Amino acid sequence: MSQSIRHPEILEIARREGKVTVERLAEYFGVTHQTVRRDLTELADAGRLERVHGGAILPSGTTNIGYEDRRSLNADVKHAIAVACARVIPESISVFINIGTSTEAVARELLRHRDLLVVTNNMNVANILAQNEHCQVIVAGGTLRRSDGGLVGNLTTQTICQFKFDLAVIGCSALDQDGDLLDFDVHEVGVSQTIIRQSRRTFLVADNSKFRRSAPARITSLSEIDTFFTDKPLDYQLQARCDEWNTKVVVA
Repeated sequence: MSQSIRHPEILEIARREGKVTVERLAEYFGVTHQTVRRDLTELADAGRLERVHGGAILPSGTTNIGYEDRRSLNADVKHAIAVACARVIPESISVFINIGTSTEAVARELLRHRDLLVVTNNMNVANILAQNEHCQVIVAGGTLRRSDGGLVGNLTTQTICQFKFDLAVIGCSALDQDGDLLDFDVHEVGVSQTIIRQSRRTFLVADNSKFRRSAPARITSLSEIDTFFTDKPLDYQLQARCDEWNTKVVVA
């Protein structure tokens, strides 16, 4: 198989799974490890991937991956995280659910909950929960971001400030090794900070791929999160910090 055919497939696997490994790609394409390493180096030099030990990941940067690509990325893992999160969300409370494919997954797991008041700036979440006749849905106004169905801006923030939520379920684009939650859109960051401020408790849902990425804008720290739902244990230092902050970590 020629290099011109391998490179697009390698990128597609990386978009789908968040990471590619030399061993798996060599087996998949039936080529040597050296050939795969050369492919990954060339893709990294072109800015398409970022080399890590044993393989490569999607590159860090100032722009996010396309929304449809994010939706399919680690879909099974996001489902497991969503199930774990939804399991501890009680009925008969007010919940804010923000923008993201992981928070969408949580919304799908709330379709059998009763007597929820859900406020969201995510048109996808609103459409999902419209199917639950026992759930009242309020959509925060704002500027529609067509790329992902998100609503952002001053009007969104003003709407959120009219509420005091029992619980917020939020996502993030990246999680720094010091425990900072990061995002790509500064307008969305302001909205997320308001959500946290207006909520009695905050849950974060984020899969392990967020640990391998970076983004330029800081939302908050895990110290401000009550429970973090993820799919892999944190490294020792970050787990120790979460223990100090009384941030519960649930590994789905």
